[in-house]
Amino acid sequence: MASGQERILRRRIRSVQSTKKITRAMELIAASRIVKAQQRVAAARPYSEQITEVIRQLAAAGAGLDHPLLKPRDEVKSVGFIAVTADRGLAGAYNASVIRTVERAVAERRRQGTDYTLVVAGKKAESYFRWRGYNLGHAGTGFSEQPHYENAKELADVVIEQYQEGQIDEVQLVYTRFLSMGTQRVVSRKLLPLDTGAITDRSDDGGPSAAYEFEPDPNEILERLLPTYVEARVFAALLDAAASEQAARQRAMKAATDNAEELIKNLSIDANKLRQAGITTEIMEIVGGAEALRQASHHSSEADAFREMEQV
Repeated sequence: MASGQERILRRRIRSVQSTKKITRAMELIAASRIVKAQQRVAAARPYSEQITEVIRQLAAAGAGLDHPLLKPRDEVKSVGFIAVTADRGLAGAYNASVIRTVERAVAERRRQGTDYTLVVAGKKAESYFRWRGYNLGHAGTGFSEQPHYENAKELADVVIEQYQEGQIDEVQLVYTRFLSMGTQRVVSRKLLPLDTGAITDRSDDGGPSAAYEFEPDPNEILERLLPTYVEARVFAALLDAAASEQAARQRAMKAATDNAEELIKNLSIDANKLRQAGITTEIMEIVGGAEALRQASHHSSEADAFREMEQV
């Protein structure tokens, strides 16, 4: 019985060791991808800063800020949510945190009598909200780990079109912001209408400011540039989310590897106890058998001696 239980434990140990190899490999892969994701975030930041600066220059040159993407609606009847999650799991609470934030925001808006529509990025959000019957307007998948600008443009075009046609009156962008290797935070920010204060405010450092001449008219440039500005903000969120996903997966796989090591240790102790119990039982059986043979031999000698005495 003990040998059978020991074989079961040994099989479990081999299974956990195989799982540990997988989780360890996934941990190392995620750790290597975090660096690349951070580099992409840093590389995209100058573009976002420069496009913001161009819009500020246009505003200073007299461009009107009455563009539809800048004008808030008198009454918010419907809200659009862009939810950024991952295409895969095994990342701890990364996907659940974003989904939970969107669910709470939708519930709060519905209590206020406001309608909603969802534009999601990532298979996890798509499957979750579609299965539960949410109003899913658009889903983009297959790019959560390595998003490209075209993916951000696709999401931005959907909400811009709905906003300009009056289907939605406000857009909230929900994603996970990468702060450090150990800290990522789910944030919800208003994407549309754009904040004119963030666009037009500029710090006065006391230095000379350049004068620009725009061709064509500043209003026409602003008309073309604002959608690109929205796309840039969505792209920045996708890059932040990609870095956060890899950091969350690296932590989750490290925890899984550590748990596997602890489980292997405990199972090995149990298996060794069973093996020692089996060895002890075998020794006792051998000793008992030897004693039985010794006693049998002793009785046989006494019987032979008794028979010899009778013959005499």
